[in-house]
Amino acid sequence: MFIIFLGSLSEGTTTIGLDSDSDRLIFWNKLNVIQDWKDWQPGETNYLMIQDESVSPGYCLLQCLRKDAPLPCNHVCNVYSFRDRAGRILLRNSLFSDFMASFLGGGIKHGPACTQQHLGSKDTDFVGAIYCKAWPLQARQWLDWQGVGQWPSDDVKRYCSNTGCFVVGVGSKGSQNEELEWRISTCFAERCLMFNLNITQIRCYVLMKMILKTYIKTHYEDTISSFMCKTVVLQLTANTQSSFWRENNLLVCLSSCLLVLNNYILNENCPHFIIPGNNLMAGHISSESKPHILEILQYIINSKGTALLEIECDDLGERLQLKLNNLCVVKVSGSVSAYLLYITAEMVHCTTWQCLTSVRNSSDEITIRTLMKYLSKLVILSQCQGLDKTACRLLAPWFGTTLGSILASQNTEHYNGISEEALTWISLGLNTDVSSGKLKLASVFYCTGDVQKTETVLRDIERCYDLNIVEPVCKCHNYIKKYERKGFYAISDNHNEDALQYATAFCVRFLRCEINCIPKELQYELFKSTEEDLAFRDEDDEWMDFAMVDTLPYLYFLQYRTYRYLGRQDDTKKALSNLIRTIDQETNLGHKETALNLLGQCMEQENRPTAALRCYTVSLTLRGRNNAAKIHICRLLSTMINGQA
Repeated sequence: MFIIFLGSLSEGTTTIGLDSDSDRLIFWNKLNVIQDWKDWQPGETNYLMIQDESVSPGYCLLQCLRKDAPLPCNHVCNVYSFRDRAGRILLRNSLFSDFMASFLGGGIKHGPACTQQHLGSKDTDFVGAIYCKAWPLQARQWLDWQGVGQWPSDDVKRYCSNTGCFVVGVGSKGSQNEELEWRISTCFAERCLMFNLNITQIRCYVLMKMILKTYIKTHYEDTISSFMCKTVVLQLTANTQSSFWRENNLLVCLSSCLLVLNNYILNENCPHFIIPGNNLMAGHISSESKPHILEILQYIINSKGTALLEIECDDLGERLQLKLNNLCVVKVSGSVSAYLLYITAEMVHCTTWQCLTSVRNSSDEITIRTLMKYLSKLVILSQCQGLDKTACRLLAPWFGTTLGSILASQNTEHYNGISEEALTWISLGLNTDVSSGKLKLASVFYCTGDVQKTETVLRDIERCYDLNIVEPVCKCHNYIKKYERKGFYAISDNHNEDALQYATAFCVRFLRCEINCIPKELQYELFKSTEEDLAFRDEDDEWMDFAMVDTLPYLYFLQYRTYRYLGRQDDTKKALSNLIRTIDQETNLGHKETALNLLGQCMEQENRPTAALRCYTVSLTLRGRNNAAKIHICRLLSTMINGQA
């Protein structure tokens, strides 16, 4: 029995902060695994590697052979032997995992590994394997393949071909022969390839593992592995010129690696570098986690390196920030101003959000009293000077608009009209930003049937909403955001916090007690969560009790409904076209699934049920749970089955 140290510790591809496990391969030299009958040895325990179409790529079956002649064994020797339909005696892959657990006196099984956990020190992964002196048949084509970068060299490939391979006791997930398959490992060759990478390629690999630990493993533990990241680096190295991998080009190299990984996840196929038929991602990424992982990767790629500043591992973010501060003491004023303005907008959103969250499930009376209390406190604090006064001036109008909308909802229910008091409160928040306050006013008019006033307000919003300047703002949950528009930079550089009213567009938020001021198509969002969905929520999902919608899609939706009611066909088509374009092209949508649900209902009204169903289906791919799309799909299918569409 031999023990070999493998993994990142032996390759020099880890850091203290990554806290990598110690990987050890235990293999037996008393077993003779062969691929050619001529390698059979008398008196030894021989196994023939079977690599045919019945076996998953990258795996093999081990057929027991006789010790006295190069012939198949014809009787079951022990509990680890199995006779298949063809009469072959095959070795079960549970042999080594059971042995390892017994040999180590316990441990946690994880795939083919048995992990020993040590208090105060790194875990150790032990993997049992059998060595085969011959290079695997499935990898022979790789020896003749040559990428754009002419890497690895012929000498390296020649060395790799002489390292043989191992068979490890684990089958391909979902395979019919999962208990009998053995994974083919070319770990010696892979370590040789890692030793032939330059410092930039090694850094890319280490940074990918840091990104994995920071952004993905905390939420999706067993989806993307460090071995997949290693495969990405090897693939990209082979398919790019060596001049690409320069130290001063590290960020571009890292982005390229992440793009390759993104494509692998998109296609759910990460081909093994040496045995391409072996898909390393098979069975690892669920349909629910896939869109979220892709969203995270897109955020990191689009951040142009700033996402690295959030990495706490080895204090990387802090150290990078320190370097940036030393290199660039004074930033471009427009960038600083834009950053400050956007942060101010986010703080306004978060502060009002926290207050509204506290009353999201309260009665109308309690909610009204709470909002009045907030407003009273803000009025008192506004008597102060400086930042306190500014903060109160920015926050108070938001509570006023919400209070007015609740009162309008009560008015509509009891009197089928809107009181002057409600309109007065709503008007306080019409200029908080470009659109959200005005859209609440438009919703009130729309729900009371005053389409002329609705159309007037919507026309005013569209006139003020400059697509080159206005930046959407949503902090309901974390989602990938693109950098600000150039016009936003220009406005920010020449104005103070007052620029919020014509350079930002907050998402529109409705409490349940505003239900009579919410279009029926949007009311579904108040009931998006089933009992089962509630069990999958966490503390940051309180926004799901609201009806939330991004400004621009909601503007075009209300225009579509209003112009359709007025019979203005050209304007109706234009509004629908704008809604589709916004969903397709606007990257900063915090509630894209809601926009798709609204679009689906527009498609239903256009008598296009198939297009509507497609909208709801896409919506579900973005958010699989707590999504009103489930209601719409059931409702639409019922309508279609009953012949009403």
